[in-house]
Parts: sequence; C-alpha cells; structure tokens
Amino acid sequence: MRTTLIAAALAAVSLAVTAPAAAATPSPAGDGRAVTFALIGDTPYGDAQQAAFPSLVAAIDAEPGVRFVLHAGDVKNGSSTCDDARFAALAELFGTFDDPFVLTPGDNEWTDCHRTAAGGYLPTERLDAVRRVFYPVAGRTLGAHPMGVRTQARDPRHRDYRENVLFTRSGVLFATVHVVGSENDLEPWSQLPGGDRPAERRAEFEARESAALDWIDAAFDTAERAQAPGVLLMMQAEPTATPGYARIRAELAERARAYGKPVLLVHGDEHRYEVEPGYAGVPNLTRLETFGATASEWLRVTADPASPGVFSWEPRTVPAS
Repeated sequence: MRTTLIAAALAAVSLAVTAPAAAATPSPAGDGRAVTFALIGDTPYGDAQQAAFPSLVAAIDAEPGVRFVLHAGDVKNGSSTCDDARFAALAELFGTFDDPFVLTPGDNEWTDCHRTAAGGYLPTERLDAVRRVFYPVAGRTLGAHPMGVRTQARDPRHRDYRENVLFTRSGVLFATVHVVGSENDLEPWSQLPGGDRPAERRAEFEARESAALDWIDAAFDTAERAQAPGVLLMMQAEPTATPGYARIRAELAERARAYGKPVLLVHGDEHRYEVEPGYAGVPNLTRLETFGATASEWLRVTADPASPGVFSWEPRTVPAS
C-alpha cells in the first residue's frame, strides 16, 4: 500500500511543492503575478450538503483574490439518484459562483449510476447526460462569469471529451483529465438491470484512457512550448498502480520527470485532505487530495511563478451561520 504524508501537512498554514530553483523564473507566457483559486471536490454529498452548498459558494465568492474554482469531481454521493433533475439543479448551483467554475467528472455521476439506489442507469447514457448538462458549451466553463478554455473536443480523435480542458493563468498550465473512481470504470456494472455489459464497459474505458493519455501529453507539450513555470493536473481519482490507472500513472510520472519544474496532481475521491510530495518517485511531482464529503471545507490555492515551488495552499472553513 502506498505511503502517504498527512499529519505534518495538515498542521501547516501554507504548503509549498518542493522543486528545482530554476522553476522560480516567471514564464514568458504570464505576467509574473500570482493567481489564487478555490479547490473543492466530492461535494455536495447528499441532500443536506446540497442545501448547505450556497454558504460554501458565498464564502468562496467573498474570499479576496480568488479568481476561479476547481472541482475535482463527484457532485453527488453514490447512493443518490442520477436523474436529469438532480444534474440540472447541481449545474444551476455551480453556476452561482461569481468566478469561472471548472469541473472534472467523478464516478458517482455516471460510472456508479448502475447501482439500484442511484436509479439503475446505463453508465454510458449517464455520461452523455453529464456532458450535456455540465458542459453545455464546449470550450466554456460554468460560473456567473465563465471563461473560455481549450477543450479536447477540438481533436477529431477525441471529439466526445469536452470535459478535458486546459488553460493558463499567470503562465501556469492547468488541465483536467477524466479519470474516475471505481477502478476508472473497470469495476463491473453489477446492479444494472440485466447484469453487467463487460464489452461495452471495456470499450468505454479504453477510449477514455486513450483520450486521457493524449491529453496529459498535450498539457505537457503546451507547457513546454510556453515555458510554463508549473503544471497542475486535476482528475477525480488518484492514479494508483492498479489496472485501471497504471498507464495513466506511468505517463504522468514520465512527463512530469522530464518537465523538471513543479507539477501538482490534484484529485478527490477518498474524502480526506492529503499531501504527498515526490509522488510516484518523481521529486518535482506532488499529489494533493482536497477535502471531500463536506460543504464547509475547501482549499485556497495560489500559483506563484516567482516562488520556487510555484504552488501553495491553505485550508479554509466556511464560517458558521
């Protein structure tokens, strides 16, 4: 089982990624100024958190300096329904953030929708619904003031993957990669009426894995061309060494090592704030898992091209009403 570093990181007021000194040079693609954003994930988890979510939105909107919001997937829990009405209500809720809202999908909103409690849906049908509701305009985020982003849907080989996006702020490259829990959709759709559909499930996995690998390459290629001072990749699940993630993990580690500058892997899924420097044996790669199953905790993250580690963050708690 992987080794993690938790307790010491949680006690810190601000955490920075260990990186080579060369990373302190601002990228020509940016203006050298820091950018700050909010990081959340696995929220709202259930109806109670959905009702409390507006307070989280208000707290983030009121936080000085926050310029956009990243959500690391799972916009509902695994036992709540996956119906269109819930999706529409959540998308409307996310649209109330003042700033651009960037979401990568989680397993609870499509992969796990075969579960009886979730409605017994065909996961690929729900994936189509996720794209339709949460990514209504390819290349444009949600939020009251959305921003334009580069989407993988521009690539004819991966035209379905509008959820994989990238953009730059302060010269730093940000990218989302659609990688989810439930072993990245290799776990059987066991509660589907009529039973699992292994051929269909495997085809979905292979196509999305291919898109993810290509998008990781596109992100690092773009960062290298722009001489970006750092790269942030966000996906829902941690890419462990198990079959559903092994190729993605290997590609991420190889490209991060070759890049040499700070790389921050952001994810959710396990519902605990956790930090792991030197991830996958790569000195400049740090794994950051955000808070989950809560509508009252989030991370304020700053990307500063003038800082040796580029990335730093601080936990935030929504004030009691």
